[in-house]
Amino acid sequence: MKKAAIIALSSIMGLSFISLLVMQMRYIEEITTLRHEYFQESAQRSMYETARRLELSEAKRYLELGPDAASGIITAEDSIYTSTDTSIVQRTHQVKAKDGSVFTSRETTASTNLSDKYFTKKTGSENDRKRSLEEIMAMRYATEKGLVEDVIYSILYTANDHPLDERIDFIELDQLLKKEFSSNGINIPYHFRVIDNNGNTIHKCSDYEETGQELSFKEALFKNDPVQCGGILEVHFPDLSKYIWRSLWFIIPSLIFTLILLFTFIATLMLVFRQKKLTELKNDFINNMTHEFKTPISSISLAAQMLGDNTIKKTPTLLQRLTSTILDETERLRFQVEKVLQLSTHENQKANLHMKEVDINELIAGVTHTFALKVEKNGGKIITILNAESPIVCVDEMHFTNVIFNLMDNAVKYKRLDTNLELCVETWNEPGHLCISIKDNGIGVKKEDLKRIFDKFYRVPTGNLHDVKGFGLGLAYVKKIVKDHKGSIIAESEFGIGTKFIIKLKTNN
Repeated sequence: MKKAAIIALSSIMGLSFISLLVMQMRYIEEITTLRHEYFQESAQRSMYETARRLELSEAKRYLELGPDAASGIITAEDSIYTSTDTSIVQRTHQVKAKDGSVFTSRETTASTNLSDKYFTKKTGSENDRKRSLEEIMAMRYATEKGLVEDVIYSILYTANDHPLDERIDFIELDQLLKKEFSSNGINIPYHFRVIDNNGNTIHKCSDYEETGQELSFKEALFKNDPVQCGGILEVHFPDLSKYIWRSLWFIIPSLIFTLILLFTFIATLMLVFRQKKLTELKNDFINNMTHEFKTPISSISLAAQMLGDNTIKKTPTLLQRLTSTILDETERLRFQVEKVLQLSTHENQKANLHMKEVDINELIAGVTHTFALKVEKNGGKIITILNAESPIVCVDEMHFTNVIFNLMDNAVKYKRLDTNLELCVETWNEPGHLCISIKDNGIGVKKEDLKRIFDKFYRVPTGNLHDVKGFGLGLAYVKKIVKDHKGSIIAESEFGIGTKFIIKLKTNN
């Protein structure tokens, strides 16, 4: 029930964290999109205003030059019709277009003698002076209007005769762009160029580069001119992506903290499940401890029974063997207790080894002699092939003896029920190493379990076989001791056929 509650609670918390993270990512995506759209709108607005001001600048230049600059005007004749105090002035304009055709326009305005009007203004009655002033302003307006219209005709029919590079002051264009971008809140570097309607580049800014050109903004220049006379202003921003992301700096910390909380939650959850698993393993370890101690106790009990059985003839050889078994198993029982304490409370500490030179062939012979009683009781046999010609290595005799005991004891525990146990212990030499193998014909280990058999508390599943007990510490202890001896151990196994352990130790040669 507790496990189900932990899983349910962790699932809810995990889903909440993931949902929060997804919402933040979506929020960032939406903000980025809106920011980008706002930037595009501001850039296009700035470029539109720049193009408009560019046209105004051209018109201003024509106004400053006056109607005399209207090179396209061929004639401007005045026909004057005089009345009592007012002259009717008819202005006729003939303008030549690019194709050579001539356009004629006529303008009729009222004119008079301004000196007479001014005189009336000073000497006449109040109504005459007022009417005279109105006529003066009307005539002045008509005159100035005529001058402006001369310029307009010139712009309409002669300005677009000039190429773009003559019509545009590019320094002024750059200044206009900079001013308009700044007024719209765009203060990042930009590059621009002017191209004609055929795609030919007319001008580039001095520091022009193509970085960021894949996202460029375009605006038509002189859009009221004929299509073939216009141009296109193209602008791009190399640091646009950085500019967009810099505007989101206030969101990034919250996203980072959410990720930290998520990773912390995952780590905490993993620790909880690991702790729960270790607790289960510990309980299993405690439950199996008594049975594990029965292995040496049963050997001592068997030897004691044989000593007390009057039906068995007590030969000196048998007495010596039984006495040796009792002593060896008693020592082993004591060591089991030390091993449990050592691996449970000093897992990360190095074992306190008392190294000395030992003949491994003799050590194995002694272990197999003691262990033979247990193997024979289970209907098996031990085969020893001690071919190592240089068997002397520097080891801790007690610990290494228990390494051999552990590996042989595993062979007895996991023997097959359908065949007699056959245990083969072999030694040989390789350059610079002494090799020891312990091979059995037991149930074997599956591939998925083979890589974990040296883990602490790990016990290989045995299917329906429930009578195999253990601490799950034996092979962990074996690997630790071999490693402390600067050696190596590997396991080879095939399920249903048997297992083979190979130990390699450095020799003194």
